[in-house]
Amino acid sequence: LDEIANETFLKAFHQNEYVCAVASEEMEKPILLPENWPQAQYMLLFDPLDGSSNTDCNMPLGTIFSIVKSKQKDRMPIMDDLVRNGTEQVAAGYLLYGASTMLVYTVGQGVHGFTLEPGIGEYLFSHDLIRIPTRGKVYGVNEGNYHRWPGGTKKYFDYLKVKDAATGRPYSGRYSGCLVADVHRILLGGGIYLYPGELDKPEGKLRLLYEANPLAWVVEQAGGKASTGVMRVLDVEARQLHQRVPLIIGSANDVQDAEEFIQGRRES
Repeated sequence: LDEIANETFLKAFHQNEYVCAVASEEMEKPILLPENWPQAQYMLLFDPLDGSSNTDCNMPLGTIFSIVKSKQKDRMPIMDDLVRNGTEQVAAGYLLYGASTMLVYTVGQGVHGFTLEPGIGEYLFSHDLIRIPTRGKVYGVNEGNYHRWPGGTKKYFDYLKVKDAATGRPYSGRYSGCLVADVHRILLGGGIYLYPGELDKPEGKLRLLYEANPLAWVVEQAGGKASTGVMRVLDVEARQLHQRVPLIIGSANDVQDAEEFIQGRRES
């Protein structure tokens, strides 16, 4: 199914006069589109089908995308030209395939949402200037990995489960297995999503260019925060097309709390 989704996007953008290169989480190397260059100046990076394991149980799926602009005026882009820092994105967003189909995106002027109206086959403007609450009451994480986490990460999750009315704890756990769906829930209602580094995989699992950077920019544009646990995601130096990174994303105050625990600056 991932391959089918990938091919669907490739076919669509082969016919798009604005895109000169396409890179996918499903492909080792990007595809260059010389037929569109030099008129086309944009390069697309995407995860074609996030949460594909949810398909058999009718759970949400998603697509994540990031767009950067080619810096080259005298030649076609090459693979290294797509390896760009998150601050260089010119557009980013995601599609959520759930009870309704939504497009959520930013071009650096806030976050907007569009909902598909199946009767006319068009996306209708449904969410204007989405703002994430500064703190939420929900966390999303695969707690089956708890035993693999460093001590600071474990302490943060233990903290979330302690009853304390003043800080709105305990938080409720909400995890769907689809990154897009979980981040979308938090974008609208507040809270925190984590796919942290592990003891034997400190670099994390999620891809910087296809997942972390675009979602980080969307959430930051809505007033939230996205971190690796030690630094801002959008400031991570991109070195490889399939580079991995930990991701802690959501309401600004919740992410700040997580950073303090992960960095050992806080115990409770």
